Amino acid sequence: MFQQYLPIASAIALALSPAAVMATSEGAVRFQLGSQQQTSLSAEIAANILKIPFKEGDSFRVGQLLVEFDCALLQAQLSKSEASAEVARQTLSVNTRLEELNSISNLEIDQARAKVKETEAEATGMRVSVSKCTLKAPFNGRIAKLQVDPYQYVTPGKALMDILDTDRLEVRMIVPSRWLAWLKPGSRFSVRIEELGRLFPARIVRIGARIDPLSQTIPIIGEIVGSHAELLPGMSGSASFSRAQK
Repeated sequence: MFQQYLPIASAIALALSPAAVMATSEGAVRFQLGSQQQTSLSAEIAANILKIPFKEGDSFRVGQLLVEFDCALLQAQLSKSEASAEVARQTLSVNTRLEELNSISNLEIDQARAKVKETEAEATGMRVSVSKCTLKAPFNGRIAKLQVDPYQYVTPGKALMDILDTDRLEVRMIVPSRWLAWLKPGSRFSVRIEELGRLFPARIVRIGARIDPLSQTIPIIGEIVGSHAELLPGMSGSASFSRAQK
């Protein structure tokens, strides 16, 4: 239904991108805020879009409807497959009774059993298809970008929207590898968000798995302490570390 959440490896890769700025001086580095969870949702069926309840920038909660498709044809196909499965079960029931009376061959009873399995499998497949007629939010977040409109016809694989979690943001930065002598998970530091002109307390949550041999730097991931609704992915600024920690 939708793609899985951004893995840690992707976060580190983003930290190593040109968007992440290198250390500027001893004890201070540039950083960028990024979402811990973000994904692009795509269609898994061919259908017209009936409803998109949210617009770009809107917030949603986990489990809320994000996209609803017109699945009248799929629903009809499901009803037909379920009816076929019921007929097959009734035929097997009759043939089982005839078998007890020695009035039917073993081949016929085996074929009846196989028909039940076939029709039930078809019904199960249709139920799976119908389940994809609604797309629900995998986590709390906001709509970053809409790529379709209501009543638009889409095919499997068509990108529908980009969503991200704005509640849990990461502070992504690159620091000199020599800082590992004193920088550890849990270390406290402060960040100044340029867009807001304010300072926020933060802490290190994890350290990259590999040092870049050319630049002698390593990616660091931190988090801002507390909940701050005004913070958004993409904001940047300067992170300051106390020399007293070294």
